[in-house]
Amino acid sequence: MHPRETLTAAGISRPSQLESTASASLNGQKSAPMGSERFAELSRDIMAAMNTVIDGKGEAVELALTVLLARGHLLLEDVPGVGKTLLAKALARTLDCSVSRIQFTPDLLPSDITGVSIYNQSEQSFEFRPGAIFANLVIGDEINRASAKTQSALLESMEEHQVTVDGMSYRLQEPFMVIATQNPIEMEGTYPLPEAQRDRFMARISMGYPDTAAELAMLETHQSVNPLDAVQAAASSAEVAAMLDVVAGTHVSAAVKEYTVALGQATRASAQLRLGASPRALLQLLRAAKASAALAGRGFVLPDDIRDLAEPVLAHRLIVERRAAGTGTTAADVIADALARIPVPAQAARTAVAARSGRAPESAGSATQAAPVRPAQPPQPARPPAQPGAR
Repeated sequence: MHPRETLTAAGISRPSQLESTASASLNGQKSAPMGSERFAELSRDIMAAMNTVIDGKGEAVELALTVLLARGHLLLEDVPGVGKTLLAKALARTLDCSVSRIQFTPDLLPSDITGVSIYNQSEQSFEFRPGAIFANLVIGDEINRASAKTQSALLESMEEHQVTVDGMSYRLQEPFMVIATQNPIEMEGTYPLPEAQRDRFMARISMGYPDTAAELAMLETHQSVNPLDAVQAAASSAEVAAMLDVVAGTHVSAAVKEYTVALGQATRASAQLRLGASPRALLQLLRAAKASAALAGRGFVLPDDIRDLAEPVLAHRLIVERRAAGTGTTAADVIADALARIPVPAQAARTAVAARSGRAPESAGSATQAAPVRPAQPPQPARPPAQPGAR
């Protein structure tokens, strides 16, 4: 096991001590304000380190970092052997944070995840032994091979960043992120994730097979050595927290918010869907868009950020009607249709054009910027009639 892949909360027996340790900002480190140049440098370093492990999956790497910076959780879904767990481990290695890994199996119990109270005979009292969830980054491998009862042990921790055992609540360390992998539900021995569980994952990634060049490079580099062994931490926990603050400060105009709400309402009104996007889904879509804008070097969100992230953030939450699914309609098709029908806000579109051309946006914070009104001109005196013979 890598030195950083240890449970830092292990050995803490008293709830008060656990709470004070877990709730301390970034394991006792306070984050300082970070400039845009340092943010961009750290982002490049993290993605470059991950790309040395994952061949030909630059988009998946960028989306994984986007979810981390948006304070979300990531679901990696695909067939076995395409690098789901490798991507999760690569992200974990690039961060100097505590990491734990949970292998989900049918006999896994909820207490294996959250922890359990054990009676200490020497002290004549119960002491809490924290489970694997007490880490900055938790890797849940093949999450849908465990029963729904065990899967539900993650609900409170993913939403509220705390664990409640025997009436005592314990705060989790910050930053906190769950990266879960799962096989398609058609695979043998899998349990579909409940709707409430899927809704807590900010985004879902399907890795897909690598292209020919990437697969040849993998055969060349992965034979004799494990590329994970050479990955070094690119950012500390304090730097990650500072990056989170930068993302939180990214501006979102009222027009972009209205555009996001219109997209969510379009999914709920669609006759092709049995379940549309929840309010939590729209909140997470907006947070992901802010992270995407920050990674692009912008201090404001564009409608393009919403459009680019709509499918990975919303598709796994939507449930297609059986009749529509029988005709081959997917959640991605419904999202694409909604995006095609919803008009892009005029001011946001002008801001996007200004951003692409390198000019500063006219007013990134205005929802509907009115055209400038020219001041009224004073009435001009009438000209005297021309005199006969005058030139």
